[in-house]
Amino acid sequence: MDPIEEWSRAQERVIALLDGATEEQADRRVPACPDWTVRDLFSHMVGLGSDVVAGDEPDDHNEAWTQRQVEARRDHTVAQLIEEWRATAEPLREWMRQHGPRPLGDVIIHEQDLRGALGVPGGKDSAGVAAIRDRFAPRVGARLPAGTTLGLVGPGWSWASDGGEPERADVVLHADEFELHRAALARRSAAQIRSWTTKGDVEPVLDAFATLGDLPSEDRSE
Repeated sequence: MDPIEEWSRAQERVIALLDGATEEQADRRVPACPDWTVRDLFSHMVGLGSDVVAGDEPDDHNEAWTQRQVEARRDHTVAQLIEEWRATAEPLREWMRQHGPRPLGDVIIHEQDLRGALGVPGGKDSAGVAAIRDRFAPRVGARLPAGTTLGLVGPGWSWASDGGEPERADVVLHADEFELHRAALARRSAAQIRSWTTKGDVEPVLDAFATLGDLPSEDRSE
């Protein structure tokens, strides 16, 4: 996989998703980012690229930094945001060639957040999704209670927190790879994670999935 090409493909999918969006669609709340509308989230995605290229990127991607991206584009139309993102694309690709493909995570994660808000599925089987799933599964593992192992098993992918056989882990979940990917990003509810549990007591490990904030109280899908 070429992560920079995957970033470019994801960018084009998002542009295709939002190009021609109505005001009602742009003003919809994003369930995965409830403080933001579709326009707000897209403003962050565009602003992140511009800030990274400009050398303005804090290590923690803190809330004040991301909110400034939204506020700076508060009066922009979706079409204007698309224009800015296209203009930033090649400088950002060059930045990734020099510094690594970290921005891939933002576009892959938020593409699906936007799709969830708009009710338009797509991009689930991309190599970018697989790459971010593989990046975040160990983050879940690092948050597990001491001495507890976790196995995630999908139809074509599996992972164990201890590097062993997933089915031999203390707690085992069986679900579609995309669902496991979204769970590792704190985009699935505790009830959804419980429903996939085929072995062990999942309750002590639920917090391990809260990698990007608290688990949602309601079930989510894209």
